[in-house]
Amino acid sequence: MLNRLVSIALVMLLGGCATAGAPPEAVKELAPTGKLRAAINYGNSVLAQRDPATGEPRGVSADLARELAVRLGVPIEYVTFDAAGKVFAAVGTWDVAFLAIDPARAAEIDFTAPYVIIEGGYMVPAGSALRAIADVDRDGVRVAVGRGSAYDLYLTRTLKHAQLVRAPTSPAAIELFVKEKLEVAANVKQPLVRFAAGNPSVRVLDGRFMVIEQAMGTPKGRSAGASDLREFVEEMKASGFVAVGLQRSGQVDAAVAPPAR
Repeated sequence: MLNRLVSIALVMLLGGCATAGAPPEAVKELAPTGKLRAAINYGNSVLAQRDPATGEPRGVSADLARELAVRLGVPIEYVTFDAAGKVFAAVGTWDVAFLAIDPARAAEIDFTAPYVIIEGGYMVPAGSALRAIADVDRDGVRVAVGRGSAYDLYLTRTLKHAQLVRAPTSPAAIELFVKEKLEVAANVKQPLVRFAAGNPSVRVLDGRFMVIEQAMGTPKGRSAGASDLREFVEEMKASGFVAVGLQRSGQVDAAVAPPAR
């Protein structure tokens, strides 16, 4: 325990984590243009936020991207998006991305093991008859989701009776839920909890409908790069780097994923 605390303290002090240089083939595959093009999704506020002073990305995903660029010995270039679905649609314009693992995405992306685990939750009007997660999947229930998000993909496969109503982004899904007076908003749980804390007209259901495994990924066909990326993520989890990144960006309710099996 003492060694782990010392490791985390060093990460905080140095603002990074010393890593060995990547193999040349991995550098070539992960930075084929001579720089690391890292896709950042502002639609997931647990992982990425825009710095109000500089406009630059911050949060654990931006931290990991910067550290990976150091490992590769190349400059960083952020490619920013407002929704995970848009990140996936732009495969080929970026070298690494921070997305939830999903079978539909795995056809085009090689994923690492997860580095962060978060939950998908439901928000309903305060007076709703829906009281539990299992109550949502019934006829006549409309569920607002962000198009192409991990929870949209999951609910598309699993809901049998409720109707999904898609908004362009995850933040817009909450706005759609309110504007259209829908029965349910689905989202990453943290933004739902924040919204409900300032709006007594809604409440968040207890529990979760899914576990969302957030991972790094690179386009298919970069086997050396994908292998190095998997090793990098395990180092970042074990060193305390991911934990510090979450704490520094105020995401104390998100959990660092366990080591890969």
